[in-house]
Amino acid sequence: LASPNLGAMLSIAATSLPAFTAPLLPHATRVAAPVMKAEGEIGVTPPLGVWDPLGCLAEPVDYPRRDYRRYVELEIKHGRIAMLATVGVLTTEAGFRWPGYLSKSLDLKFADLPGGCFDSYNAVPALGWLQIVGFVIFLELAYGATDPSKEPGDVGGISWVRYDDPETKKFK
Repeated sequence: LASPNLGAMLSIAATSLPAFTAPLLPHATRVAAPVMKAEGEIGVTPPLGVWDPLGCLAEPVDYPRRDYRRYVELEIKHGRIAMLATVGVLTTEAGFRWPGYLSKSLDLKFADLPGGCFDSYNAVPALGWLQIVGFVIFLELAYGATDPSKEPGDVGGISWVRYDDPETKKFK
């Protein structure tokens, strides 16, 4: 059952065969070891060195950076806010609600709020969000700044236990 076009199809397939082969790879060159900018600086991860794919650290900077402490404070603060938000979503999804009204004028009770993250966001009136944002701004301005004599994130009062011994602190 030979087809008259079999020879033509085989010749076309043979000539197009190089299109389906992988190109040869160039020989691998040795890469120099990464240069560490400063131990503990942003982006420094031993043994890889500085990972800066966007080149943000390309400009010359003085080490340690003056505002690094502020970045640490903000990271701790945002982590705490994220943890509180997660607990809030979990408790409302579990069905726990405050007693009383969220808005008396709209006849909206806390029990009427949906449990989902975005659903509950949309259910709160605009004036309620204004109050929430105003309260957060008040907290940020009144209690947000960390005393420079304390460690970043140490915003607790005198009743908080602080560990001076490095071994005890590491264990805790």
